[in-house]
Amino acid sequence: EVQLVESGGGLVQAGGSLRLSCAASGFTFDDYAIGWFRQAPGQEREGVSCISSLNGNTYYVDSVKGRFTISSDNAKNTVYLQMNSLKPEDTAVYICAAESFRGTFCSSSELDYYYWGQGTQVTVSS
Repeated sequence: EVQLVESGGGLVQAGGSLRLSCAASGFTFDDYAIGWFRQAPGQEREGVSCISSLNGNTYYVDSVKGRFTISSDNAKNTVYLQMNSLKPEDTAVYICAAESFRGTFCSSSELDYYYWGQGTQVTVSS
């Protein structure tokens, strides 16, 4: 059974940090790029960051560049999203997803992702 399980969300004050984890199972982790998406109430889902399967190339949406860092521990089949200098506008449900692509880049479009987790809530208070 394919599973993507997110953890690490919570309530934090503006300027604080959180580290999200996405633990994957049920598929060959090395053959998939992993992406983080977020969805705030009343807003469309947004691609936040992703990491490629082969060489760890990364993508960040402009609003999080310099504040968020994505990394992968292939031995643990886990991808992390370190979020620093959090802002109230970062408040959303954060969801990880897997893209079936063994390559040196990853997609920021949710249309390219096949497996999805349930999400973890991140709330940043001002």
